Amino acid sequence: MKNSQYRVIGIMSGTSLDGVDLVYVTLSLHQGAWSFEIEQGQTIPYTEAWRKKLKTAITLNKAELDVLDEQYTVYLAQVITVFIQEHALESIDFVCSHGHTILHRPDLGYTVQIGNLSILADLIQHKVVCDFRVQDVLLGGQGAPLVPIGDRLLFSSYDACLNLGGFANVSYENHLNYRIAFDLCPVNVLLNEQANKLGLLYDAAGQKAREGVICNSLLTALNGLDYYSKTPPKSLGVEYVTSNIQPLVELYPNTAADYLATFVEHIAMQIAQGIPLPKHAKILVTGGGAFNTYLMERIRYYAPTYQFDVPQTLLVNYKEALIFALLGVLKVRDEVNTLASVTGAQYDHSAGIIYDIFDPVW
Repeated sequence: MKNSQYRVIGIMSGTSLDGVDLVYVTLSLHQGAWSFEIEQGQTIPYTEAWRKKLKTAITLNKAELDVLDEQYTVYLAQVITVFIQEHALESIDFVCSHGHTILHRPDLGYTVQIGNLSILADLIQHKVVCDFRVQDVLLGGQGAPLVPIGDRLLFSSYDACLNLGGFANVSYENHLNYRIAFDLCPVNVLLNEQANKLGLLYDAAGQKAREGVICNSLLTALNGLDYYSKTPPKSLGVEYVTSNIQPLVELYPNTAADYLATFVEHIAMQIAQGIPLPKHAKILVTGGGAFNTYLMERIRYYAPTYQFDVPQTLLVNYKEALIFALLGVLKVRDEVNTLASVTGAQYDHSAGIIYDIFDPVW
């Protein structure tokens, strides 16, 4: 018999490299509807050493990446153990972890998230559900975005959900009641790099971007990238930024503040153009970019008829970790947690691997 309530830990590490997001959440099913309560939420910032390792991991060969995978799994186990101890968590059904994406090339048939080795369950002494993307890519999908199943089940009161993390992605139901979702454009993966040049981890409230001057030539070039003319399903990875955006940036030398101003304008324009919803749609906005008040101003400028709602800080920060907790619950229940209408896979499926303390189950 399936449970109607689960107390689980959800873990997410995004491409913006802010740190590891952890939530302790209660997920409840009543009369066919899911609800949630985030009881604890915490972000463990990456050290400079780990930030550098993860940022440069794309250059590693397979043997080197295997070593990093084991190191990161051990590190993640330490982070989880400290989280459990600091918050005195006693009732934990299992732990649901995304890992950290290093390579994402669904067009070539692979995606790689480190930190999902079976030793994680042994190290933390809890059942683990993890590695949610690989199966979808093997089924011909993009392996992303995966969050839309949670948008459907937990946030159906909104017409769409917009996440502003390393990349912006949107999720909504189309006229046939299929969930559609895709990556819109890079966000913090671009902004944080320029903020780092100014000695900042990120551009708080977009203040530096507000002070910068837009480079119109670069803005035009960015808006002309081929990705924006493609139809969903589609997704972005750091590889796309490296191979398609960095060469453009190098053609137009600017100050960090001017790059920030230009990127914010580009992001706002692509978000406004990329969300195909009727006027007055109500949109939930989460992710670190939701705190960038200048970016939100520019998004509202280009999409004035939409209602963009930024919720309480706890949900802004931890929505993705919350939903990966839900993905883990659905996997344990052997229910669909990945939508083919979103990823382009052959069919809806229940993705992820379950590791009991000694026994991996695919």
